[in-house]
Amino acid sequence: MEIRQHYCRLACVAVATLFLVSAAEKYQAPYFIHQCQRSDPEINKCLQFSANTLVKHFRNGIPELEVEEVEPIMINEIHLALGSGPDGYRAIFRDVEAFGVSNMTVTGVRSNLDSMEFQLSFYVPHIRARAQYRSSGVLIMVQATGGGDYWGEYEGVRAKVYFKARQEQANDLTYLQVDDIKMDFSVKDIKMGIKSQQDNAIIEAALNLFINTNGQELLKEMKPSIKKHLLQTMRTFINNLFGRVPYEYWILDE
Repeated sequence: MEIRQHYCRLACVAVATLFLVSAAEKYQAPYFIHQCQRSDPEINKCLQFSANTLVKHFRNGIPELEVEEVEPIMINEIHLALGSGPDGYRAIFRDVEAFGVSNMTVTGVRSNLDSMEFQLSFYVPHIRARAQYRSSGVLIMVQATGGGDYWGEYEGVRAKVYFKARQEQANDLTYLQVDDIKMDFSVKDIKMGIKSQQDNAIIEAALNLFINTNGQELLKEMKPSIKKHLLQTMRTFINNLFGRVPYEYWILDE
């Protein structure tokens, strides 16, 4: 009886192993995808590892996703408004280029596979940005109308991205598309400055002193514009990724 039970256990293990191998072979993931088992009690840690695997390949480009030159990250425009009335300060930053974003690390993942909700936490040690700016109005009692070059150094950037996806069926496979996406971010230390086209070193020094002294407050005013453009970029990237890589290639159901 004991021998029979022993062979029964071996047979069950063999069948289960064969099933898992067959499932893995059926959904052979591309090189930039790390697969996770839905039943894994530590699936969020697995998804975190999977996300960091994707980020690692993302840095060098993923031709299969039509991702080649990943940096700089481009933002067409960012708007800043301080004060109200005719003398309120207004600035537009155009052709913003950000370097260093691809050095991100995914520090945490929370997921609900039943409702297809995901929250990812990111850390980026350093981002360097540059842009062209045009401004008008009064800043620190100084007429600040003009334009020139903008630069920024952002240290210790942390972000959280939440998205909810819907499932779509095609060719007996499941593809996800983003229904809703939200994000927020913070920056530990900020250094910013401008190089004005106007030849007035005293005004330029005063403006740069104000900008660096009030970096966090200025970032807070710029946040809505930055988040709007980043959310558009992330939605496009996630939909492109999920539109090319079926859900079954990410998550293996036992």
